[in-house]
Amino acid sequence: MVRSAADPALSMAAITERLRAAGCVYAEDEAQILVASAGSPEALRSMVDQRVVGLPLEQIVGWAEFCGLRITLEPGVFVPRPRSALLVRLAAARAAPGSVVVDLACGSGAIGAAIAAQATSAAGQIELHACDIDPAAVRCARRNLGATRGHVYLGDLYAPLPAWLHGRVSVIAANVPYVPTEAVVLMPAEAKMYEPRLALDGGPTGLKCCAGLRAGRASGLREAGTC
Repeated sequence: MVRSAADPALSMAAITERLRAAGCVYAEDEAQILVASAGSPEALRSMVDQRVVGLPLEQIVGWAEFCGLRITLEPGVFVPRPRSALLVRLAAARAAPGSVVVDLACGSGAIGAAIAAQATSAAGQIELHACDIDPAAVRCARRNLGATRGHVYLGDLYAPLPAWLHGRVSVIAANVPYVPTEAVVLMPAEAKMYEPRLALDGGPTGLKCCAGLRAGRASGLREAGTC
């Protein structure tokens, strides 16, 4: 945490005011996170400058809080949304001890990590597999899930999953892109400028990836439930 009182521009009040002027709704909370995360006044100044121009806070500090977990993020990786906690709860509730759970389009691995944490605490350990088409997201997911929590593959939807999973999968969780292509320009600047387009754009109707999900369900994975 930086002791910034010596530089008025780096005081908590000054940072909060800059963030608020830039349109940050939770300016005070974000200022506290930035100050706590910066290792030096120079780093803090750079982090504030990045946030003011719209870079997502989570990408700046390198992590996001999701379902009580700290999820590692790299710049350019989709930031997990709090509303995805509903998907986690539904999937974890369907996962019996020893269940094979697949997190498709896993991004940073946040949803899979949270399912594993909730299912393990409620019912016993599950077997988790996750995949994403974005190499940066896969790097993050491998760090967040680790070798003991889950297996992460690089590829599009079901394609990279090993053949020996067929017939064993109990739950599939998928938070796929659903924004129609023409509507991506209407999204907040920090999303459309700093998050990968492939994590947002769901094709002309927003349902492109949903068609891929349905096709995979017929391929013999035999899931008990899809969330």
